Amino acid sequence: MRLLLVEDQSMAADYIAKGMKENDFVVDVANNGVDGLHFLLTNDYDLAILDVMLPGMNGWKILELARQAGKATPVMFLTARDEVEDRVRGLELGAEDYLIKPFSFSELLARVRVIMRRQAAHAPVVEESVLQISTLQLDFLKHRVSRAGKRIELTQKEFLLLSLLMRRSGEVLSRTVLAEQVWDMNFDPETNVIDVAIRRLRNKIDDGYDMKLLHTIRGAGYVLEERDNADTA
Repeated sequence: MRLLLVEDQSMAADYIAKGMKENDFVVDVANNGVDGLHFLLTNDYDLAILDVMLPGMNGWKILELARQAGKATPVMFLTARDEVEDRVRGLELGAEDYLIKPFSFSELLARVRVIMRRQAAHAPVVEESVLQISTLQLDFLKHRVSRAGKRIELTQKEFLLLSLLMRRSGEVLSRTVLAEQVWDMNFDPETNVIDVAIRRLRNKIDDGYDMKLLHTIRGAGYVLEERDNADTA
């Protein structure tokens, strides 16, 4: 697997590249946005890992220009920018994942491998800006969700939660992951904010449909996928 890493902090870039190479990845490294875009446009990569704040051109602009040029390379953002709006922007541009610094290398590696598996399994993407699973469709550019053609109104947090679940369809996401990625908080086992949000989202996307998509996996978390039988408590 060939990766592109665009990271301006040399120590972080060396650390990530070394770890990836030790796990049998071929890694090209760029330390500014202009070089990163050049690498991305002129080479074929299985994944590009982009910092957001880069000299010359930020990571969002790199992804935007790459998509305009027809490059469909999967992208993961790796950045210290942890606001919900930043994560939404990255996902709306078509990023596969968004990992906040500081991070553990083992988590980064696990997420990279998940993206690779999804790509190999041909994740259900209608087009770069649209995700679809069964009759559920999420359009990033129009910020619109529908099921069987019927518009579904979501709050910003519900939209971010659903986009995360759809991006990682088939993968069980723990409450800890959801808390970090959507609510930007450390998971408190005493809080029910995640369970309440999942319940509201499930009511909006599954009620009235025979095929249920949002499932609870007891003791593990939640998964969005088509399945015949599942515990959706």
